[in-house]
Amino acid sequence: MQISISCPVYDSFRVRQVSGMFDVALREKVTQTFHIDQPPVDGDWKIGLIVGPSGSGKSTIARHVFGRELYAVGDWPDDKAVVDCFGDKSIREITYLLTSVGFSSPPSWIKPYHVLSNGERFRCDLARAIADSTTPGKTENTEYRSDASNHESLVVFDEFTSVVDRNVAKVGSAAIAKGIKSGKMPCRFVAVTCHYDVTEWLEPDWVLDMATGTVTRRSLRRPPIHLRIVRCHRDAWTLFKRHHYLSADLPYGTRNYLALWNEEPVTFCAMIPMFGKRHHWRVSRIVTLPDYQGIGIGSTVLKGMAELYREANQRVGITTSHPAMIAHCKNSPHWRTITIKQAGSKKNRYGKYQGTMNRAVVSFEYEEER
Repeated sequence: MQISISCPVYDSFRVRQVSGMFDVALREKVTQTFHIDQPPVDGDWKIGLIVGPSGSGKSTIARHVFGRELYAVGDWPDDKAVVDCFGDKSIREITYLLTSVGFSSPPSWIKPYHVLSNGERFRCDLARAIADSTTPGKTENTEYRSDASNHESLVVFDEFTSVVDRNVAKVGSAAIAKGIKSGKMPCRFVAVTCHYDVTEWLEPDWVLDMATGTVTRRSLRRPPIHLRIVRCHRDAWTLFKRHHYLSADLPYGTRNYLALWNEEPVTFCAMIPMFGKRHHWRVSRIVTLPDYQGIGIGSTVLKGMAELYREANQRVGITTSHPAMIAHCKNSPHWRTITIKQAGSKKNRYGKYQGTMNRAVVSFEYEEER
């Protein structure tokens, strides 16, 4: 495949200076030709990657091959919450999209885009790119349905992970790969980037390397994530509390734990005894920092904590109204549904413990795999 592009050269005094100083030939147009393998357009694939050094022609090739599907980050209004920037989509569709790309922080959903961190903005851009290119149907449990009308939807995301920390880039890549390959996001996705470090985390079905012009088909596996869980002081909650979807207060009497990845704190979990029940514990708080959401760290920590307490002959439960947590526990063989309360419960008499009035909540209990 051969593609040539050209641009005019405008004559000026400084242009002629550069020509004379560096022996650059002056022509009416500057032309560059790329010789590359044809990247797949049709066929049985879900994720593609166009990667190469700056100036190697990645965006040019993406525009030439995929045309109007190339998504460029647009403007986000300063006077609207993130959830108000998805057109006519319902709140369930919006929150499902945000959660699917690993942005599961309701306190941040109601903020304007411009006050978010680079990692949070990156997830918002991914969600809106998918929203703009798909018209999803819904099943009874509000998840998207892949059918003939939307199966061929394509998102081509330019400057993928270019403005985020490299750890955030890797986690974000893994989140988008998980969402697409699981069928939660009914589209195909092509990332265009100069960063080779996301390749294994994105797990693309094909890679066009602009440094060599060759397309390779591959099925990479994401590198393993090794977590270490340690007891911690309640002061560690300070780093996590603003990301909790309910109260930022931490109840008294909790046992507190941190999950560390490469010795960096990524998840906080607080366990508290259940009132009036011996040998029963409840997960009071579990929060994963936004930059590390979307790849299963929170659910892994939740299972690890439950197993730790079960080994000590303690029963473990969790009560939640977070849609992602409810979906995880509902679909897991390790959690049994105990109660579903559509209206929640009243605020009780124990200090700062917050009730769940006006919020539908579901209670689960951990048990051996069924």
